[in-house]
Amino acid sequence: MRNKHVLFLLSLIVVAMLALAACQPTITATPTIASVVEEQPAEAPTEAPVEEAPTEAPVDEAPMAEGPFVFGVVLVGPRNDHGWSQAHTEAADYVMANMPGSEALIFESLNPADKPEATLEGVVDDMVAQGATLIFTTSDEFEEDTVGVAEKYPDVTFMSLTGDDAWTEGQDAGMAPPNEGNFMGYMPAMKAVAGCAAALATETGKIGYVGPLINFETRRLASSAYLGARYCYENYRGMDPADLEFTVTWIGFWFNIPGVTLDPTEVTTNFLDSGVDVVMSGIDTTEGIDRTGQRFDEGATVWAVPYDYMGACDSKPEICLGVPYFNWGPAYLETALAVQDGTWEQSWDWYPPYWENLNDETKTSVGWVDGPALTSDMKANLDAFIAGMASGDINVWTGPINLQDGTEYVAADTPATEQQIWYLPQLLEGMNGPSE
Repeated sequence: MRNKHVLFLLSLIVVAMLALAACQPTITATPTIASVVEEQPAEAPTEAPVEEAPTEAPVDEAPMAEGPFVFGVVLVGPRNDHGWSQAHTEAADYVMANMPGSEALIFESLNPADKPEATLEGVVDDMVAQGATLIFTTSDEFEEDTVGVAEKYPDVTFMSLTGDDAWTEGQDAGMAPPNEGNFMGYMPAMKAVAGCAAALATETGKIGYVGPLINFETRRLASSAYLGARYCYENYRGMDPADLEFTVTWIGFWFNIPGVTLDPTEVTTNFLDSGVDVVMSGIDTTEGIDRTGQRFDEGATVWAVPYDYMGACDSKPEICLGVPYFNWGPAYLETALAVQDGTWEQSWDWYPPYWENLNDETKTSVGWVDGPALTSDMKANLDAFIAGMASGDINVWTGPINLQDGTEYVAADTPATEQQIWYLPQLLEGMNGPSE
């Protein structure tokens, strides 16, 4: 741990730099970490917290620190990827807009392809030196290393997304030091909605899913999409769910790395050439909708369901059925306020959607945006599906559910547990594609 006198001197330097920067249009950044300080208009009225989802405290009740509240965000991809990393960047903006005196340090593209010499420890060292007391590490790629840096800096709070080290009922219980926590939005629900939309649109009965790498998270999300598709294919289309072809192709990482991963554009092309007419994405970037849009422009009847980011339909709205997306802002803000006022406690949280309004950016952790390609009939059925999920009348994770190898996983008429969904060991029976 650094000497207290050095920290005091560094804090004076940071304050002086901020005072000088106030006269400039942008803040001078370090070579590796972007320091963002800007006046942001409030994006939405703040409200009292609800029990089932993270919310922010009213702006006028936010405690004021003597100096700026500095927090860090470590991204696995670029901040403008129109996907995962952009959603986290906008969460940092949300905190600054609703927490007076807060400053974000954002490090982009911490991955072996873009910055092979960079390490999470080095990035965190720089952030702590600049005064960060809270750091979000935003990929399971960073999960193991987050434990190490949290142990190195016990006076800094770390949030590992999408880890489970702080889950007392998880497989890695006890791994997290006391200054590390985890939270995640309950995306399986929104992936089920996405799968339903795909099933309502397909004319060939073939859905293709562009997956990233293979792990618990990606298996549960692809499988949730499949379960939603099966339900809606049978119950709203009146079709035999056994006839629905749902194929997953994994590219090997969260986004394309030339020469290392499969090219998601080529994967999408192969899907379309094989008769797939709905391409779903599970990766951080937009190749699925981009390539499908090109095929649409050539005269094909095809649709796409992108992922992660609320504005992902903008790539090709004519073919977009909708987007399941993360809304990290409320949880980021809740965490930042708790760290600032000293009330933060270690926890693992899997935040549910705010079913009353999936697009309420002050409440929901995950959401769904209807795409322009949804017809009125599709939308009516999709709305009925969403309403059924919200009421609890529909739970696609209710058995019987078998694993891909035929092993019973969830017994008939029994809802899957959080552990069964989180730690899904294989894809499900009926899905095409490798599980390992």
